[in-house]
Amino acid sequence: MAVQKRNRTKGKAASHRRQARMRKYMKIGLICLVMVFVVLGVLKIVKPDIFAGKYRERIGEHIDAAKPEIDVQLLTVNPYSRPGTETNKITGIVVHYTANPGATAMNNRDYFESLKDNHENQVSSNFVVGLEGEIVQCVPTWEVAYASNSRNIDTVSIECCHPDETGEFTDETYRSMVQLCSWLCLKFGLDENDVIRHYDVTGKNCPKYFVENEEAWNAFKENIKLAMENAQ
Repeated sequence: MAVQKRNRTKGKAASHRRQARMRKYMKIGLICLVMVFVVLGVLKIVKPDIFAGKYRERIGEHIDAAKPEIDVQLLTVNPYSRPGTETNKITGIVVHYTANPGATAMNNRDYFESLKDNHENQVSSNFVVGLEGEIVQCVPTWEVAYASNSRNIDTVSIECCHPDETGEFTDETYRSMVQLCSWLCLKFGLDENDVIRHYDVTGKNCPKYFVENEEAWNAFKENIKLAMENAQ
């Protein structure tokens, strides 16, 4: 009996030791898990390039202050103008012209919307800047728009209205283009050299005025740079 009692006592002691070890290992495991999440959080803030392939936006009061007035008129999700496909990390802003003299921003937005029904084409843009400087958003910046060919997946597109065949923009359109581009650059950690023309992607004569007038294009980028500096 004494031997059995000692064996039971030893067994209980061993069981208590195993339980204590299990609690110790679980505590260590929990601490390690918390530390992993903390490290990942710090890396995301301090070294965001680790997450370079993912869409992300920067935040800050100066970015909010630089945001122009935008009329959000999102297209219906459909295969012809708003496929709902997520973009990758935004690495550029692509400027276009509508090639539709005299048409307003809403005219162009409504044309994109009509494609869901008539299936005439696959085309759209994230933003359209109108003749009076109005800015209409058609597709969220985290979704692909059908505008810039191979660069749809990592750029934001801006279609710009113009009054005549020259493709030259009104002063109001131009000012809004500068403001919109500078805000988007701040939002995505870009600079004026990351703003490109459709021409720079495919060789297409778009935006016509900026392709045929290189000095005007360089001046436009310089204005974006100045607007960004003023927003800092």
